[in-house]
Amino acid sequence: MVRLANIGKRYGAGAEILQDVSLTLVPGGFYFLTGPSGAGKTTLLRIVYLAERPSRGILTLFDTDVATADRAAHTALRRRIGIVFQDFRLVQHLSVRDNVALPLRVAGISEEEIMKHVPELLAWVGLAEHLEATPPTLSGGQKQRLAIARAVIGRPDLLLADEPTGNVDDRIAMRLMYLFEELNKLGTTVVIATHNEGLVARFRRPCMHLDGGRLFADELEA
Repeated sequence: MVRLANIGKRYGAGAEILQDVSLTLVPGGFYFLTGPSGAGKTTLLRIVYLAERPSRGILTLFDTDVATADRAAHTALRRRIGIVFQDFRLVQHLSVRDNVALPLRVAGISEEEIMKHVPELLAWVGLAEHLEATPPTLSGGQKQRLAIARAVIGRPDLLLADEPTGNVDDRIAMRLMYLFEELNKLGTTVVIATHNEGLVARFRRPCMHLDGGRLFADELEA
């Protein structure tokens, strides 16, 4: 699914943010990524979903060597990845319903299918009463749930979530984690970057820890 070999990342002439990061994520795995602020968690996720290029090393996604793949191949790879950003990146003028429907429309899914599945998912994340609201009218926690719904609506092969429970209370955090688990049971590989040690302890999944630019990992078998 994902293989990184000796990945390094630096900006300009500064020190490396990531140093010799190597890991393999298997299809259907569920992983936590932990580490202090500034450890490089977001940078590592950005490399995996092709928003950043590593300074060195080899990245393989879905058996494709990213360095030798052309732009069309990169686009195809990105479509297999769902992303939950820390800053949400919602389309401000679109309704809650249309924000979640957007990836399906880009993929050419019929409106009949969209109107069936989007409200179901929004009900699951607790936004059933906000279908026509726009992001500026939502709370931080509601925006977080909306961003997650948009990321998972297309059942991606790989889901990368950067602090997905950071702006919700414990009850909603658990509900979202169960949603991630259900998606994982359907075959999606899940990687969750989090500061929430309680979640890591409760769900007891393989854990990768970034510190000082280096990756330390528990057993990474799913």
